[in-house]
Amino acid sequence: MDWKTFQALLSGVNKYSTAFGRVWLSVVFVFRVLVYVVAAERVWGDEQRDFDCNTKQPGCTNVCYDDFFPISHIRIWALQLIFVTCPSLLVVMHVAYREDRERKNKQQHGENCPNIYKNTGKKHGGLWWTYVISLFFKTGIEIAFLYILHHIYDSFYLPTLVKCTQDPCPNIVDCYIARPTEKRVFTYFMVGASAFCVVLSVLEIIYLISKRIFHCIRKQRKRSSKNSMTSSKASTALYHNRHYHFNMKTMNDIKRMDSLHASAPNLSLL
Repeated sequence: MDWKTFQALLSGVNKYSTAFGRVWLSVVFVFRVLVYVVAAERVWGDEQRDFDCNTKQPGCTNVCYDDFFPISHIRIWALQLIFVTCPSLLVVMHVAYREDRERKNKQQHGENCPNIYKNTGKKHGGLWWTYVISLFFKTGIEIAFLYILHHIYDSFYLPTLVKCTQDPCPNIVDCYIARPTEKRVFTYFMVGASAFCVVLSVLEIIYLISKRIFHCIRKQRKRSSKNSMTSSKASTALYHNRHYHFNMKTMNDIKRMDSLHASAPNLSLL
């Protein structure tokens, strides 16, 4: 695995992440990738060579080792790190797609044409959905690998002594794991870091969904307030219009009465 490429990928994703996402990337890189590269690979480097069984039967040690270590911890963690970072590529690819659309739009309509997106890396519209879906994928992958490790190694525990009855072993054979305490400590550490990443991903999902709900509620309130102001202005205008027509009608009636009084004969002179 090219860890420099892996680091570049994580650094690129960091630009489009929330605060929770940046903490998640830091935990993955510092507490998982670096621990894996610097220490974990060396701790598990001698697991098959120093897996000793109290028998000289040819093939018995290999069969017992395969029975207890069907998948090595180190390979499970390598696959987990690769798969858990793959969903982040969805976000990077979506941002690259937006940037490509902006570039083609400027080539077609000129540099002064209006932009399609205000900010290609801002989580709105389809990019928001892509980001949330990638979080669900990451959380599911983390939980799936934790379950696999728990199912294979029975609560992540590595015993000192393993009893094996597989063929071609002649009877019940005792086998001893190399440095079991050190491996147990690293196993618990990696499992704890993975569980912490799951918690961070869940918190980020809750944060994004809550923020989206509050944004929709605020937008709906602004729209309702705008509609109420428009209806209030319309009602006020209608009231003034009716009041104006009423006043005009009253004035016309007064003028008509004055003209009738002026044209009527003066009976007091008779």
